[in-house]
Amino acid sequence: MSKTYSILIIEDEHNISNFIAKTLSRNGYKTTCAYSGQEGLSLVASVCPDIILLDLGLPDLDGITIINKIREWTATPIIVVSARIQENDKVKALDCGADDYITKPFGTAELLARIRTSIRHKNGSTTENLSFVRPYEYEGLKIDFSSHLITVDDKLIHLTPVEYKILAYLASNSGKVVTYTSIMKNVWGPYIDEDTKILRVNMANIRRKIEANPAQPKYLFTEIGVGYRMPDDTSCPSC
Repeated sequence: MSKTYSILIIEDEHNISNFIAKTLSRNGYKTTCAYSGQEGLSLVASVCPDIILLDLGLPDLDGITIINKIREWTATPIIVVSARIQENDKVKALDCGADDYITKPFGTAELLARIRTSIRHKNGSTTENLSFVRPYEYEGLKIDFSSHLITVDDKLIHLTPVEYKILAYLASNSGKVVTYTSIMKNVWGPYIDEDTKILRVNMANIRRKIEANPAQPKYLFTEIGVGYRMPDDTSCPSC
């Protein structure tokens, strides 16, 4: 790791916070711990971490409030690490500006993978202007953002403009859960109806075109009640 990335852990349970901090330190990260929401907000401003790990169930401030406050002035990646497993909690956190969501208990390999994905996005592998992004490549699927060409095992795939926009948006956020609301606003604009039927129909068509078996996808995964996720192409050993 050429740069030592700093990670702020906002977690009120000391045993969990200490476990995460030790795990990250062993893997070359610099860590700072906060045990309340107010302390966490203060450290975000003073430490300027590269990544924030945030528990939602803090004693003084709700995690959603913290996300909203952080997003008022910084785009620092926020990974929620929470025991809340309800879909509406995940959706609310992601829609408010969290970049990812991990439920407790979690494996250290998963946590480290999510952090690496957030760092990759923070470093500008993806931007709003997809013409400057390297192609997405994962197990035979290639999306060339500059030419709008999609191939699977070198076979050209023809998508409608809307289908391409959906797939490109998911690929540009690969490794992250992207909520239904986020996709729909990005593709159809902020005034789109909240009914996800049009999105689900398009997703079914995309899967039919790029997946060998749409019932067992390897490129487009559904996070039930939350949104969709594409695999992080940096995790592909052959890419």
